[in-house]
Amino acid sequence: MRQRPTARGWALAAAGLVALQVGIGLGSLDLVRIGVLLLALPVVALAVAVAVDAARGRRGLAVRRSVLPDPVHAGEESQVEVEVRATDRAGRARLAGLRFSEQAAVELSGGRALRARVVRRPETASVRYTVRAGRRGRWPLGPLVVTRVDTFGVVRSRATLGDETQVAVWPAVAALPAPSDVLVGEPDRVALGARTPSTDDAHLRDYREGDDLRRVHWRSSARRGSLLVRSDERAGLRPVTVLLDLPVRASAAEWTISLTASMALAMLDAGHPVRLAGAGVAPGGGSGASPFVHARSGPESRAALLDLTIDLEPARSAPEGEAALVDAVRVLGTSQTGGEIVLAALGPLTPGARAGLAHLGDAAQAWAVVREDGRTSGDARDAHATVLALRRAGWRAVQVTTGTDLQTCWLELLGGAR
Repeated sequence: MRQRPTARGWALAAAGLVALQVGIGLGSLDLVRIGVLLLALPVVALAVAVAVDAARGRRGLAVRRSVLPDPVHAGEESQVEVEVRATDRAGRARLAGLRFSEQAAVELSGGRALRARVVRRPETASVRYTVRAGRRGRWPLGPLVVTRVDTFGVVRSRATLGDETQVAVWPAVAALPAPSDVLVGEPDRVALGARTPSTDDAHLRDYREGDDLRRVHWRSSARRGSLLVRSDERAGLRPVTVLLDLPVRASAAEWTISLTASMALAMLDAGHPVRLAGAGVAPGGGSGASPFVHARSGPESRAALLDLTIDLEPARSAPEGEAALVDAVRVLGTSQTGGEIVLAALGPLTPGARAGLAHLGDAAQAWAVVREDGRTSGDARDAHATVLALRRAGWRAVQVTTGTDLQTCWLELLGGAR
């Protein structure tokens, strides 16, 4: 806790010093006494402030902070409540004289002072206010700052109470329509009930990452020595891998993350197992793929998928970002991707990176949105060359401008197959 004199305290101390010097010079005992009294008042008030330190030992105040909702999407608001509770009888008296203020990251406060409502009760005080998440990430909130001024108004005490809280912010997403029939294959239409399956539809195939373990045919797997799953209408929808290529520019990276997160949620809501792949997605922040998230978990599945995007960071340079993309594609190439759907948000790629992505079009049903910043003709030309190269490799690809409405990008991607 920090204590310092107020303007009144400094004025009293200065007046006391002057009175003391004048009294000594004139030999006036009364002036000396007045000067000593004026000097003693701030000193005694300072000692009392130290003695009743609100943040010290058992005389401290307990702080509890709640944030709802948490996590929150970028651009949305959360309600924050900070409850301060006195731990003893003396604490109730100190609580009544405290003033509260809260510290928050600029990404939560917008750089403006937080306007809070304080409700006081005999044993507690609650501070309620609203924050608006400005950017994806994890941002600090708190600790609580308490201020007290003594009875005579000569010493101000300032302390922090409680711990810092991390508020997780998901990217902004758009509710995309369910994928059309052009995006799903025959196994998906069977699972969706587009036709009536017969017993001839049922057969066994090798287990692929993302398959539901409940579909494993254990008897056949034991005979063969490797996992086999039923490939019929009960086997579920085909897995989806959403591939991120994050650009250097922060605004373009946030738009890319919002697009890929929205596409991933659209496929998850349609029943597909979904995973993310790209730089920073793999455990430990490496380049690779996350585990599949299954739709059967309901809202927890959406939260688990969005949690993967919170800590994603743009590349420091374009070559570094492209190298991370190629590494992630290489990791995908080592796993069984046959029969998967691959959705990608890519930037303009060099010939080497295009070659690295080409084989995904052979092993999986691959779709890509290729972005361009629209600031230079060269950027648009490179994006167009990337689209043509991917199409020749068996991809379905469309070219969009960074910042385009997410629903427009999605509908353009689906419409590009017609």
